[in-house]
Amino acid sequence: MEYTVQKLANLAGISTRTLRYYDEIGILKPARINSSGYRIYGQAEVDRLQLILFYRELDLNLETIKQIITSEAFDKTAALKEHRKQLMAKREQLDLLISNVEKTIEVNEGRSKMSDKEKFEGFKKSMLDDNEKKYGKEIREKYGEDTVNASNQKFMNMTQEEYDKFQRLSQEVLDTLEQAYQTGDPAGELAQKAADLHRQWLSFTWNSYSKEAHAGLAQMYVDDERFTAYYDKNQPGCAKFLRDAVLIYTGMNSQ
Repeated sequence: MEYTVQKLANLAGISTRTLRYYDEIGILKPARINSSGYRIYGQAEVDRLQLILFYRELDLNLETIKQIITSEAFDKTAALKEHRKQLMAKREQLDLLISNVEKTIEVNEGRSKMSDKEKFEGFKKSMLDDNEKKYGKEIREKYGEDTVNASNQKFMNMTQEEYDKFQRLSQEVLDTLEQAYQTGDPAGELAQKAADLHRQWLSFTWNSYSKEAHAGLAQMYVDDERFTAYYDKNQPGCAKFLRDAVLIYTGMNSQ
């Protein structure tokens, strides 16, 4: 079956302007232009639009999507399976949050009781999913699926006391790092304290610690602008300073 711009836009629930823009940037060209000058889309274009919208749901930008679907190595079936996996994870998060809200309503109405662990399960899952969306691809490529999944599971199994300590330690790392940055010495006592606090913070989610992994993560903070922005939000240069401090702390600075 073939579609005009208007018909395909109605079918997909998007605007005709969006389809025309996709044509302009080369991510979705029509199959042909008819004698009246109208763009005509066939089944292949419908399938490609479906994939584009799938990836948009995962918050990928159009340039990234274009690189993915135009790559010679692109595997449509594998892409769909990955999208299904992402949707299942999102559904799991929503189900957990809905359950959390329903239980809270019951508690507020005096119909049931809710443990501290139940109160925070949904929020911890939401935090994991946000991190997955932002950094999951890079982290999984660097450390592997099994390592990341084990880390996530350890995080979800935290007690409320552990979770509170994890949050306090996270802020303590940032505060100490910013103070240490003012000294200008990544080998100094304050900088090395920041590196050690960072190691302690990692222990809440890492099943095992290694100096190499610690140093590698610190390097990622510098290589990836999203991580850099997090550590540099109050004091530009902190991400690099933390990297240098961790390299000294782990003894990896001479390699």
